[in-house]
Amino acid sequence: MTVVLNALRDIFTPTNSRYLFIGLVYTLTVSVVTVGVSTVFGTILALLRNYEKRIFGKIASVYIEVFRNTPLLLWIMICLFVMRFGTTFFRGTLGLTLYTSSVVAEIVRGGLNSIDKGQFEAASSQGFGKIMTFVYIVLPQCFIRIIPSLMSQIVTTIKDTSFLSGYAIAEMFYRSKVLLSKLPSQGATITGAHTLVTYGSVALIYFCVNFLLSCAVRYMMKRHHA
Repeated sequence: MTVVLNALRDIFTPTNSRYLFIGLVYTLTVSVVTVGVSTVFGTILALLRNYEKRIFGKIASVYIEVFRNTPLLLWIMICLFVMRFGTTFFRGTLGLTLYTSSVVAEIVRGGLNSIDKGQFEAASSQGFGKIMTFVYIVLPQCFIRIIPSLMSQIVTTIKDTSFLSGYAIAEMFYRSKVLLSKLPSQGATITGAHTLVTYGSVALIYFCVNFLLSCAVRYMMKRHHA
């Protein structure tokens, strides 16, 4: 117990805590950007694959199948090492977004397929055009139905940001490794307890963030069905 307390004292100094907190902010920023862009792009892909049977629908289908059935890490590496423009943050986030969009597209497509065909006929009888039908009737119902699946993907995306740590992108997991390596220069001798406390704390932070998100979604769903 004393060893663990000493490790906590060595690791969570004000400077080190601030360093990790910045990493958490970086992780959440990457996640928010990735999820936001992926939701928009994934919805477009889902609409094209479901309702556009010509060239754009086929392109969307190929995109979804290629990205969804290949490793995320592959696309992060391609964006980081093949692209010659943009910051490391941009390229790493792009790799995550390209992959996540394909997963979100299939989630949205599942929601679209669950909408009764009579909704389209009813909208048409009320004078709604195709675009208005999707914007005001179909997509709102679709997104309510896919909230649990979309939430699961958001949690996965937050965890997947840790892949960026292998490429010196300073998200939380990368900073935890750097922090551990810097402890000797701060006068501490690294022991197994230091390693356990550092990575255990990071795991706890990931858990707390994702658990709070899950609780918020469950609360929203209960209020919606109340």
